[in-house]
Amino acid sequence: MSSMKTALPMSLLALAFSVGGAAARELRPEEINTASIASIGTEKSRPGGPDPAIVRLQVLLDRGGSSPGVIDGLSGENVDKAVAGFEAMNKLPVDGRLDPEVASRLEGNAPIVESYVVSAEDAAGLVDKIPEDYGEKAKMQSLGYTSVAEKLSERFHMGIDLVHALNPASQFAPGDTVWVVNPGPPKEGKVKRIEADRKTGQVLAYAADGSLLAVYPATIGSEDNPAPSGKHKVKGVARMPVYRYDPKRNFKQGKNNKVLTIPKGPNGPVGTVWIDLTEPTYGIHGTPEPKLIDKVGSHGCVRLTNWDVEELAGMVKPGVMVDFVKGRSAAPK
Repeated sequence: MSSMKTALPMSLLALAFSVGGAAARELRPEEINTASIASIGTEKSRPGGPDPAIVRLQVLLDRGGSSPGVIDGLSGENVDKAVAGFEAMNKLPVDGRLDPEVASRLEGNAPIVESYVVSAEDAAGLVDKIPEDYGEKAKMQSLGYTSVAEKLSERFHMGIDLVHALNPASQFAPGDTVWVVNPGPPKEGKVKRIEADRKTGQVLAYAADGSLLAVYPATIGSEDNPAPSGKHKVKGVARMPVYRYDPKRNFKQGKNNKVLTIPKGPNGPVGTVWIDLTEPTYGIHGTPEPKLIDKVGSHGCVRLTNWDVEELAGMVKPGVMVDFVKGRSAAPK
């Protein structure tokens, strides 16, 4: 592995720590690679930034097929739901608690954090910023990533603050060696049935034999724009879809009163994938804001992180049943 870049001056280093929101304390790869998930809940959390043991747990859950959403080193509902999902997948009592049996089944020998060399392709296709207004979005050629760090954060399922905590001095230029987590390859299989649980905010994907293939945290509608109920089917899958904004048919954004075609891109309103449902105007799709999954409502659709919906899209075909339920899920009751 090549050496890391020379450290930046302290003034720039301090700036790098604060990129992406709250100040991110530097985190060393070995802290995560040697962390014990058995210590979670028994020791004080790391102050001021991602907790190494929580990062490790989130990566192991992701590898195990039960997505925690964004890997950010922060405990919370999505982590608990991912533990519950892993328990259900492994036919263990489902309570969302990390007990010794769950921990032993999750643990493995593969490193959690690995080095990665930034490529020229990583720095291509970036945009300066993403406007909030849909009318301004419609004027753009694409809604790509705004930085290499953001692109890598989604590729490796990481929160942007964790990316900067692991690489506080990096400029993420092509040729730089940076630290990233390794969430493992996408889950493979054939999904026969999907449950979208509105109560717990989860999408559960089942195989033909009834076994649970994958579990994802999800935003499923909102009070103002509820998701549909009952059973529907997958009509098809669109990757990198353009988005047709129709204020009369869907919802009103800002002062936009006309139909708009918003270009494709990971920062588009529906992210990188649209799984179309037989219920008109509804689908399962990605998001430009992965950290907000199951934190804020959607306009009636099912919203996953881009990487989770990409994985799910690889396992579904037209005709797959999507059942909107309330209360039957892998989440702790």
